[in-house]
Amino acid sequence: MPYIQQSSYKRPPLYQFNGHLQTIFPSAFRKVEVPYERERLELEDGDFLDLDWLDQNCKRLAILSHGLEGDSQRTYIKGMAQLLIEHHWDVLAWNNRSCSEEMNRTFRLYNHGEIDDLDRVIHHALTLKDYEQIVLVGYSMGGNITLKYLGTKGKELHEVVKGGIAFSTPCDLEESSNTLDKPGNFIYKKKFLNRLKEKLEKKEAQFPGSIDLSKFEEIRVWRDFDNYFSAPVSGFDSAEAFYEFCSAKNYVSGTQVPTLLVNAQNDPILTPACSPVDIADSHPYFYLETPKQGGHVGFAWSGKPYTWSEWRVMDFIDSVIL
Repeated sequence: MPYIQQSSYKRPPLYQFNGHLQTIFPSAFRKVEVPYERERLELEDGDFLDLDWLDQNCKRLAILSHGLEGDSQRTYIKGMAQLLIEHHWDVLAWNNRSCSEEMNRTFRLYNHGEIDDLDRVIHHALTLKDYEQIVLVGYSMGGNITLKYLGTKGKELHEVVKGGIAFSTPCDLEESSNTLDKPGNFIYKKKFLNRLKEKLEKKEAQFPGSIDLSKFEEIRVWRDFDNYFSAPVSGFDSAEAFYEFCSAKNYVSGTQVPTLLVNAQNDPILTPACSPVDIADSHPYFYLETPKQGGHVGFAWSGKPYTWSEWRVMDFIDSVIL
């Protein structure tokens, strides 16, 4: 579908006057509570995924995927979940391995290109109930997983999965990783590195001798982290091979259901390479929207209980997917 150049998102609250504030404020100050019911899904490899449900006995289900070092408790996930249940959807917000307050059992962690676990979540949901319609919604890393999943499955996608929406998605992972090294992005880089270091320390305690934690002292740019840790933990020889495997941009051409990618032009940690206009211009199912503002998983509206991105999901579902 054509690149959507005229976005309905006009501007954030006046005090959020740049991409950093538009990113930080909604995450830091918005409060949303939803009554999740947790289920532990045991996996064939001995590991587990924790799933958080809002089950209203509906026939349609939205599956929500969180971002890097996020979880189902993130405000952007809970806000989306609340709006969906108000519109008579069941919601399943799943947590990637190691992201639900308990370290996973196996050596592997999660990454931007791991789609097998999302596939397990979808098929598990279908064993519990005969859902007639499933929609996938992902944010940041979860958006990349969503896009890669839909593109990789293509015509083999389960027939009840009707479409997907992704926000603030680093679908060119190499470009996005390089952007984290910009001086203005120091706060995001430091936060991610600190959290991932704690996680890798726990993994080393589980599997002594498996990870060389001394390499943290050699990290100068984000690519170093991916070379020393992301790539080998995920079974790759180099950061370059890891980026190639993970980047959803390499897979979206295979998409066979209506799919929307929304990336703000002022997103601090994305570049234009993460918004593939050339693919959207010639693809019958892939929609791309790039509002001038919104930050990274921000998109707040003045005085509105829900963000523009949450309402955009409902609009795309109603007007395009279903």
